[in-house]
Amino acid sequence: MKINKYVEELRGKSAAELHEELVAAKKELFNLRFQNATNQLDNTSRIKEVRKNIARIQTVIAQKANA
Repeated sequence: MKINKYVEELRGKSAAELHEELVAAKKELFNLRFQNATNQLDNTSRIKEVRKNIARIQTVIAQKANA
């Protein structure tokens, strides 16, 4: 249910807002990978979660482009 709420929230955003969200998620993923490489990351499952969120954002962007 939590994921569905996030996707519905994404669908309500404009293309510019989605692009900003995508950039922010990619920056967060970079930072998480950097922390993981230097053994400073405690919650490694966050990497997987952010990767999936990036895929969700890209999917919504593609859906809006095709509509």
